[in-house]
Amino acid sequence: MHVTSTFDSGNIEVVSSDLETDIQLKIQIDHASEHFQWFHYRVCGVRGKALTMRVLNAGEASYPKGWENYRAVASYDRQRWFRVPTSFDGKVLKIEHTPTSDAVFYAYFAPYSLERHADLIATSLRSPLVRHELLGQTLDGRDLDLLKIGEPGKHKKTCWIIARQHPGESMAEWLMEGLLARLLDDEDPVARGLLRRAVFYVVPNMNPDGSYRGHLRTNAAGANLNREWLEPTMERSPEVYLVRQRMRATGVDFCLDVHGDEGLPYNFIAGPEGVTSVRPETTALQRTYESTLMAVNPDFQMTHGYPAAAPGEANMTMATNYIADAFDCLAMTLEQPFKDTADTPHEELGWSPERCRKLGCSNLDALARVIDRL
Repeated sequence: MHVTSTFDSGNIEVVSSDLETDIQLKIQIDHASEHFQWFHYRVCGVRGKALTMRVLNAGEASYPKGWENYRAVASYDRQRWFRVPTSFDGKVLKIEHTPTSDAVFYAYFAPYSLERHADLIATSLRSPLVRHELLGQTLDGRDLDLLKIGEPGKHKKTCWIIARQHPGESMAEWLMEGLLARLLDDEDPVARGLLRRAVFYVVPNMNPDGSYRGHLRTNAAGANLNREWLEPTMERSPEVYLVRQRMRATGVDFCLDVHGDEGLPYNFIAGPEGVTSVRPETTALQRTYESTLMAVNPDFQMTHGYPAAAPGEANMTMATNYIADAFDCLAMTLEQPFKDTADTPHEELGWSPERCRKLGCSNLDALARVIDRL
């Protein structure tokens, strides 16, 4: 038996693997940071063996409540990810599974590799509507990709969609995959209507360094990108610096920032509550967007979410708050669960890549509802 994580987005420290009934593990901390929660590893030589894996430092993770009612995901082929029995006693996360194959992968959520990201960019470029822009390089020297879809026009809106500022929130890029597939479907009437009215700037992965390193929340410098928007620098947060610079050149009428939430078993939107410059008309547009999304996709809801910040108390270092204020536009953060949706659960898969993709598709219906009022 062998446990390894030396691959794209891998993260685990093996404390002991002498017995399949007592595999002891620890999650490694994000570089130059105190954050940790993402794990992704492979176990070999275990066909038919009843595995008990204990993550010893789970209780010290960034969001320990994220382990409550949580089930880890597993895969034999890295294509289909399913949930396995998992429990948490307040300190140790225990994962139990009997593999039917010689090798099996386990992860916090279905990983979205940089190889798949490269495929997403290349596949999107098959469309004549898409242009690729290389915004620059990250601190580890990786490309920061931007897809420009459609052409600006006199009466066209400028829509930005960004994802995965927090690299461990891989569900964000799964959602982007579904959204892009529909937006580029020439036979989809909603997509065609949107592209007549708007040009899109899409960054499917804001944090390729953290994604590859197996980080939960930070980039190669230990920066939480969603706390860098007020004063980003090329030395600490080039990803935000470069995207913000491009936004200033294009302007922004709409921005959706896609994330995942460790603790809440819901899909929900967090708006720029507490930003005093946001107009009542913009807040009303957000509510219309949310209600439309809920109507077309029952996996989305409007009851549960983050508490609203008091007027003037918004954290302006966050993307949604900064963009809403700087561009006087509709800006929102879309959160998805690591667990399952409490209202619409799927026993075998939980919240899954395919459900992420379908929610991405549904966001175009919501945007179509408000596009002419942006």
